[in-house]
Amino acid sequence: MLLPNPYVADCPTRQVLDRIADKWTVLVLGLLEVGPRRFNQLRREVEGLSQKMLAQTLRGLERDGLVTRTAFATVPVTVEYALTPLGRTLATALRPLMDWAEARFGEVAAAQRAYDARDPGGDRGRGQAA
Repeated sequence: MLLPNPYVADCPTRQVLDRIADKWTVLVLGLLEVGPRRFNQLRREVEGLSQKMLAQTLRGLERDGLVTRTAFATVPVTVEYALTPLGRTLATALRPLMDWAEARFGEVAAAQRAYDARDPGGDRGRGQAA
């Protein structure tokens, strides 16, 4: 049996990487790592996340087995989202990445400013060697 190779276009690992690389996924998992949340709680806590994108993100996370959706028989119906054991392993793996981003955003911003000062018009082709 061949080992997964994410550098090959049709490798299923890429689907998992697509999910992990999504900023909304990372932010939602970070909140659910603390504990279950209702849909509107998540929407309020993640600024800039639209209702449509949150619904899409949660559906994808549920489909991938990372999040559970529980509906409670209240009026109106209350829906709560929580991490599955698999989702908890991903949230735990993503925590160092989030910590790195929080600790290093200043350095990244400084590097961006330095780059932009060297290339104010953006004359360098994107993705091309300097």
